[in-house]
Amino acid sequence: MTQQAGRWSLIVPVKRVEIAKTRLALDVATRASLAVAMAVDTVSAALDSSSVAAVVVVTDDERARAALEGLDVTIVADVPDAGLNAALAHGSAVAPTSRVAALSSDLPSLKGDDLSLVLTEAGRHDQAVIADVAGTGTTLLCAGRSDLFVPRFGVASRAAHVAGGAVDLTTVAPESIRRDVDSVDDLRAAIALGVGQATRDALDVMSVVLDG
Repeated sequence: MTQQAGRWSLIVPVKRVEIAKTRLALDVATRASLAVAMAVDTVSAALDSSSVAAVVVVTDDERARAALEGLDVTIVADVPDAGLNAALAHGSAVAPTSRVAALSSDLPSLKGDDLSLVLTEAGRHDQAVIADVAGTGTTLLCAGRSDLFVPRFGVASRAAHVAGGAVDLTTVAPESIRRDVDSVDDLRAAIALGVGQATRDALDVMSVVLDG
């Protein structure tokens, strides 16, 4: 993809699926399938955004790589044992635009138009952050220049990003950007909001769990 003024490179980290979503009360195989499906839907929605020039996926998981390599993305290897923030910084190094944003991979309800709306607003600031539905985590971190891209993910990451200079744009963000999935209740809420095709396909084998 060629760089275009005002557009963004999104860095999407995807951890090894066998250790993903451990808070979901599901068996390992089901959790893995769901994690991959949500990543596919998140990336697909990002690619639908008119504000996105490129998506860089950072992962060492072969199953995630196989599912995502058919999309128009760049896939780079994770930094072994270095953590999420190092992985995001590593991915940002190959971003083709000066505007860089970190996007969570577990946003199955994400819509391209919703992302465009927020990225347009984020473009008015040097740094911006969107909190998750719980209000403490971060689902989107934006930097107007790559040298301002300093991920501070971890406990209370929204507050950490704000303390680092990011403007909190949570109040203007549609729910699809904030609705990450860590629990079965989160998953039910995402389904009510509407999820992408890959997640819908994965959910076909989870009806018993969700009926509970």
